[in-house]
Amino acid sequence: METPIRTPDQLAKVLRGYRKSRQITQKEVAGLVGLLPKSVSGLESSPEKSQVVSLFKLLSALELELVLRPKKFSNPNPDAINSTSEW
Repeated sequence: METPIRTPDQLAKVLRGYRKSRQITQKEVAGLVGLLPKSVSGLESSPEKSQVVSLFKLLSALELELVLRPKKFSNPNPDAINSTSEW
């Protein structure tokens, strides 16, 4: 199942949700890929302050992958800047 992520807050909630669905603690998931538990906590609470490498390690531990694709715009002019709260 794909989950579009458009904000740091959405990222945090999805990462936490995947970890909890696998019934694994922050400490356990951190140990799988050499992260500190506080790094996992940071990704789940304040991902905007986390390092990209930590994100990729956590994705690996949760058996997830990052997929980039063009955003689907409802605006007929995709070059226009989207003024909504989404980035």
